Amino acid sequence: MNLAELETKLIAAARCHPPGDRVPYAFEQRVMARLRERPIADASAFWARALWRGAMSCVAVVVLLGAFSWFTPVGSDLSDHLDETVLAAVPHDTEF
Repeated sequence: MNLAELETKLIAAARCHPPGDRVPYAFEQRVMARLRERPIADASAFWARALWRGAMSCVAVVVLLGAFSWFTPVGSDLSDHLDETVLAAVPHDTEF
């Protein structure tokens, strides 16, 4: 079917039946009742959704770092580098 022809027929049919000026009975009350039925925004739901998204991103970071450390060659141990970096400011000749 030709879309241009269909559009022309639909517009002609719409012009034959103009919209009425009459508003249905109690239309305003129905609209206002629907607006009152809308749920009130819950602040705790927003926080819970944000925290769950944050938790999922943290899990993704942990999985990526775990995979990185698992597939890193044994010769480069990150814990030795971390110890050296953290204890760099401590003098070596003092005893605890």
